[in-house]
Amino acid sequence: MALKTTIITGATSGIGQETALALAAQGHALYLLVRNIPKGERLKKQIIGKTGNKEIYILRCDLADLQSVREAADELTEKLFAINTLINNAGGVFDERQLSKNGFEMTLATNHLGHFLLAHCLMPLLQKGQARIINVSSEAHKWGKPRFDDLQWEQFYSAFKAYGMSKLFNIYFTQLLAEKYANKGILSFSAHPGLVKTAFGATLKGFGKIMMLLARPLMITPEQGAETIIYLATAAKLEKHNGAYFIKKKVAKTSAIATDTESRNRLWAISEKLLSRYLIWPVINAN
Repeated sequence: MALKTTIITGATSGIGQETALALAAQGHALYLLVRNIPKGERLKKQIIGKTGNKEIYILRCDLADLQSVREAADELTEKLFAINTLINNAGGVFDERQLSKNGFEMTLATNHLGHFLLAHCLMPLLQKGQARIINVSSEAHKWGKPRFDDLQWEQFYSAFKAYGMSKLFNIYFTQLLAEKYANKGILSFSAHPGLVKTAFGATLKGFGKIMMLLARPLMITPEQGAETIIYLATAAKLEKHNGAYFIKKKVAKTSAIATDTESRNRLWAISEKLLSRYLIWPVINAN
């Protein structure tokens, strides 16, 4: 096994791909969780060709399908003794309201619930590896509000508001991981990669498409977008920043609502309830 064992979701394009390339070059054994296996295998060949690191493995995992998440976590549990880094990078924004295979609104399912379940199921391995958990959030969290009375967006759906709420939830999740598992040796961080020029948001229509086109000249490259994630995965002495939100490799200020302890605790409890049939042991309470 290589020096570090790292799991990355959403690695077949954009920021995830650049993160995978950089960490492979540093000797990490990579387990890439992807929806499209042929695309993942092509990326594997590319990474091996560029870095010479043959410790690259592809597993199928659709974050919007909770059974798929469980199966991926079970496979990792069978294969590995410990995990050193978990990078929850996959995400999406959806122009129209959609439901996942499990009946959850797609933004919530893909950007929050899938990663919540994955981290939970891998927690024994993460503890053994004294792991870092990195959740890719966004400055979009600043227009997000926790709609606990309508998490499914049944009353009024807005692609940007649903996305903003999910990115706010990424920050809540990070803070609670830091709070609950710090004494287990786990560090957790959230990060805004920047406005990155990728295929993200390509399916948006109308106002959303116009906004993405107007923002395109201001966008940075995927390589630049991956820099903070790579930093959080590899930099030494980050313990004092456990639970923090980062931009450009530095601790950044979140929205005021992102510091709301009651809301983040409520999110954790609701997430446990929604995922109860897929959880595999009682959630460890470090309080």
